[in-house]
Amino acid sequence: MSSLSSLNPTTEDFAALLNESGADSLMEGTVVKGSVIAIEKDLAVIDVGLKVEGRIPLKEFGAKARDGTMSVGDEVEVYLERVENALGEAVLSRDKARKEESWVRLEASYDKGEKVTGHIFNQVKGGYTVDLDGAVAFLPRSQVDIRPVRDIGPLMNTPQPFQILKMDKRRGNIVVSRRVVLEETRAEQRSELVQSLAEGQVVDGVVKNITDYGAFVDLGGIDGLLHVTDIAWRRINHPSEVLSIGQTVKVQIIRINHEAHRISLGMKQLEEDPWDTIEQKYPINSRFTGRVTNITDYGAFVELEPGIEGLIHVSEMSWTKKNVHPGKIVSTSQEVEVVVLEVDSGKRRISLGLKQTLDNPWQVFAERYSVGTEVEGDVKNKTEFGLFIGLEGDVDGMVHLSDLDWNRPGEQVIDDFRKGDMVKAVVLDVDVEKERISLGIKQLGGDPFAEAGELRKGKVVTCEILDVKDGGLDVAIQDTDLTTFIKRSELSRDRSEQRPERFAAGEKVDARVTQFDKKNRKISVSIKALQVQEEKEAIAQYGSTDSGASLGDILGAALKARGDEDEPESTEADAEVSAEAEEQAAEADAEPVEAETADAAEAEPAEVETADAADAEPAGEEAKS
Repeated sequence: MSSLSSLNPTTEDFAALLNESGADSLMEGTVVKGSVIAIEKDLAVIDVGLKVEGRIPLKEFGAKARDGTMSVGDEVEVYLERVENALGEAVLSRDKARKEESWVRLEASYDKGEKVTGHIFNQVKGGYTVDLDGAVAFLPRSQVDIRPVRDIGPLMNTPQPFQILKMDKRRGNIVVSRRVVLEETRAEQRSELVQSLAEGQVVDGVVKNITDYGAFVDLGGIDGLLHVTDIAWRRINHPSEVLSIGQTVKVQIIRINHEAHRISLGMKQLEEDPWDTIEQKYPINSRFTGRVTNITDYGAFVELEPGIEGLIHVSEMSWTKKNVHPGKIVSTSQEVEVVVLEVDSGKRRISLGLKQTLDNPWQVFAERYSVGTEVEGDVKNKTEFGLFIGLEGDVDGMVHLSDLDWNRPGEQVIDDFRKGDMVKAVVLDVDVEKERISLGIKQLGGDPFAEAGELRKGKVVTCEILDVKDGGLDVAIQDTDLTTFIKRSELSRDRSEQRPERFAAGEKVDARVTQFDKKNRKISVSIKALQVQEEKEAIAQYGSTDSGASLGDILGAALKARGDEDEPESTEADAEVSAEAEEQAAEADAEPVEAETADAAEAEPAEVETADAADAEPAGEEAKS
């Protein structure tokens, strides 16, 4: 009966067999414990409780196998890849077991934010590979150290702490950082060190790095900045002039920023400040020799001694070169003599002067050429207000428009001059303080108004016609250097005779001075005014038209009286002039004074010719015209 049941298994028998075979398959791909049952050459035979054993190379057991400490009976964890292969053996791996173990530990450390230990063993593109006790991680080049590392050799195959930044078990990707660990350690050290330091404390340090703006000094775990301006009292263009990497220096702590953990250091503070006694050492107006250290657009810096520099402003470099770059007057490293102009110890400034070491050319000119002295120079420039003339001593003098000519407007006269023309002038004024020299060209000749002699308003003068214009005549007054213009309306008392074309250049005419103003330099003459005055005098002396005498009688009498007063040696020309005057008087008598015809409707009545209206035009002459 029992034999029949064994030939016909039940459902429970099938389930038991399935569970037995399934237990073995579920163990594949996991880490299992086993024991070493034998060591054969380079292989270790491991029993993991299956029907068959597995073999693992000894090298997978690492140092334990290399130093011979591994023996039969040792328990080990291995990775079961397959329960049985074609040879009837289990496929086991110690390396994969270690990786699985490492992943488990690393995931726990990653979740807790803990550091892990590993060693860098290879260099790959963009970074390095790190062995984390079986698991291989990637270390980016930027995460090796706080600062770029040129030589990775000292860090290779050396246990180092790392921080896991990212893990992906499915892809087998782990990214670690050594920099994060160093920054945390450094922050702790910095915090402790900063607490132990105080401002004003003097400490020793090592120059770690040099930049254009200063040097970083290692104070034993924390770096401080030694700015270039705090290295020495004198000017330093670059820190490398004084410091070198690796040099041990003694520095003073100037400032500490506890929040940012920044420390400012100084070396010059350990030396005596040369500015403390600057005013006593460099009194104003004293002369010293210094070296030009720097040239800017606004001046040049001169080192008087180490740590003491003064500024020569561009305005204090030359007496005469005003708009020139300082670099064209002095050069770097040049030795120059300067004068101390101002000292401000509070602002640490010294104002120096270069031109003060030379004679003031304006003062020299004033001493050599007094006011009224005649000088000569070339025209340097023409402006809307005058001429600039180059003079001895590389100074310029200015001739204002009003000092170019006595008679002509300056705007016209200035066009007669060109740049480079040699001209003479008279010194009018020298202002040394304002550095100005006033010159005059018209002063080379006498002032015609000052030399006018007895010329005055009302005086009768003889004028020579210089030019005939539509509006009048340009005339020169004889026996003077004065010229003036007679307007058309002043050419005659008779309107018909107020025609400039009846005159010619070179002729001489008599006129009466109607204005003579020396202050405003104005003079006016009038032929009409002279005629009116002569008529007025004739009427007053020889009678009036009211007495029954005609204007011709009065003028004839006046002319005859003037002829009698002439000397017997009168020329024939004088006789002809007198005859002509008498003839004109006769013609005037022939004209009826009271004539009021249609042709003379515009003539003025003769009754207006009274003694009180002497300046009015005589009616007789109007009628005559």
